[in-house]
Amino acid sequence: MRALALTLFFASSVGYAQTDPDPWLGSDKALHFGVSAGLAGLGYAGTAFFTDDVKLRLIIGGAFSLSLGAAKELADLAGWGHPSWKDFTWDVIGTATGLVVAWLIDTFVITPLLVPAPAR
Repeated sequence: MRALALTLFFASSVGYAQTDPDPWLGSDKALHFGVSAGLAGLGYAGTAFFTDDVKLRLIIGGAFSLSLGAAKELADLAGWGHPSWKDFTWDVIGTATGLVVAWLIDTFVITPLLVPAPAR
């Protein structure tokens, strides 16, 4: 009887440990990553219309994306959803990725097209 009780206890605790309600790789995490990356790129590109300062573009793009991600998590905390630090972590990773991609496109695609080739 004791062996059966121990078996049931360990089996139930193993099953409980495997059902994380907020997994690191859940489908909502991909959404947080993708939306944050897009918002960061949009903020970077939008700022390019007003300034040539790359540092300012990166700051504004990052602030735009992270402020919206933080606002979403605060709204969740206020009862509009399920707040999660894991969600915000994916917002940060997505923001960084979006800024890197925007900077790479700006540096290696857009800028060479706009700058005239030196005269011979």
